[in-house]
Amino acid sequence: MDTAVKGSGDRTNGPARPAAAQRRGVRAAYRNFARRLGNAMPKGLYARSLIIIITPVVVIQTVVAFVFMEQHWQTVTARLTEAVVADIAAIIDVLETYPQDADFEQLSKIAKDRLNLRIAVLPLEPLPAAGPKPFFSTLDQNFSHELSKQIGRPFWIDTVGRSNLIEMRIQLDEHVLRVFARRSQTYASNSLTFLSWMVGISVILLTIAIIFLRNQIRPILRLAAAVDDFGKGRAVPDFAPRGAREVRRATIAFHEMRDRVDRQIEQRTAMLAGVSHDLRTILTRFRLQLALIEDKADVDPMVKDVDDMNRMLEGYLAFARGDAGETTMDTDVDMLLREIGNDIRVAGHEADITFSGDPIVKVRPQGFKRCLTNLVRNAIRHGDRVMVSGVHEDGLLTVKVDDDGPGVPLEEREAVFKPFYRGDIARNIDESGTGLGLAIARDIARSHGGDITLDISPLGGLRVQVVIPA
Repeated sequence: MDTAVKGSGDRTNGPARPAAAQRRGVRAAYRNFARRLGNAMPKGLYARSLIIIITPVVVIQTVVAFVFMEQHWQTVTARLTEAVVADIAAIIDVLETYPQDADFEQLSKIAKDRLNLRIAVLPLEPLPAAGPKPFFSTLDQNFSHELSKQIGRPFWIDTVGRSNLIEMRIQLDEHVLRVFARRSQTYASNSLTFLSWMVGISVILLTIAIIFLRNQIRPILRLAAAVDDFGKGRAVPDFAPRGAREVRRATIAFHEMRDRVDRQIEQRTAMLAGVSHDLRTILTRFRLQLALIEDKADVDPMVKDVDDMNRMLEGYLAFARGDAGETTMDTDVDMLLREIGNDIRVAGHEADITFSGDPIVKVRPQGFKRCLTNLVRNAIRHGDRVMVSGVHEDGLLTVKVDDDGPGVPLEEREAVFKPFYRGDIARNIDESGTGLGLAIARDIARSHGGDITLDISPLGGLRVQVVIPA
């Protein structure tokens, strides 16, 4: 019984499994198509907006031109062809029913004046060989159909040989009737005019739409550029809110946010300046009091402690202050790296400095130099050889600091950026021993819109890589 129940369940669930698998396959195919379409689509708002405007216009024109109008032209062409063949059939009936003059001059005159056809009655002879049929020729198909339907005689037709005329030859009992008809009599020839007007008006309307769209997109692009500059720590000039109501509200909100951040930075800087002044005053009194003590053996350790306290204070204030207040300006990074290289050599270490690309980059020069100096001091603290390389390309400035020291384990590479992190092999301890070297460096790099990462150096030690947008 258990086996039967199990088999019944299998029979019940069997068809559902392929259906579920098929649905998953369809969803996966849809996601794959959507991802490829998203990758192929332009990323800019202006370009996407143009596609949103242009695509419906093109689709509508295509449908109207190749569906509705094409059917209309085919119908009109069929009616015109039917009328011309009916006139030719009437001429044949008159030719075969009523006596004619020897050269058929009267019949030719009537056909020319009344029916707008040029005819000639030729002696009976074989029809020319059929020529190649034009591909997708509605006119040729219509004439062949109507001649077979209304006249029912052997015929030869040429709709290609002459641009403005159509030639037909119809074999009669005793003669061959040759007819020339103007193409305009048999074909709706206003298609080019219609398409020209349609395309011309569409281009004019699209041009007007693009101009209006550009005026609406421009405030958004300007706001995005201002936000990007503000995120990189660059000065953002005031600009008036423009565009749609939502864009104006976003611009006003950005101005208010920028003002709040500037006020906060200004207040923090003023507070830190006051704290620094008060603490330096106390440390200065300590130095004066220690200088008045005559027992130098007991005073020297205390003087050293005061100096350490002063360096630690400077480190704390530098970390809290960052590079706020400094203006972004064009800086020769190549020269800045060479100045740091000279400091490395003066300290008695090997230094290999290289730079490629445009050396002029918009940074805060003092803050960025401090960032690189902290990294280089960290490198020479743990290694004998230091290699600094800078590259400016593709809108990015990349500076790599390599050393031949012991390196940093993978599990500690993020922890060393934490303030006051102190490990046995920590690499973020600067000369003051505060544990703020890498923390200050990363803070400065991020204030420029970039970041700092750690990796294994080709020299065998640690590679510290600074990447900022330039």
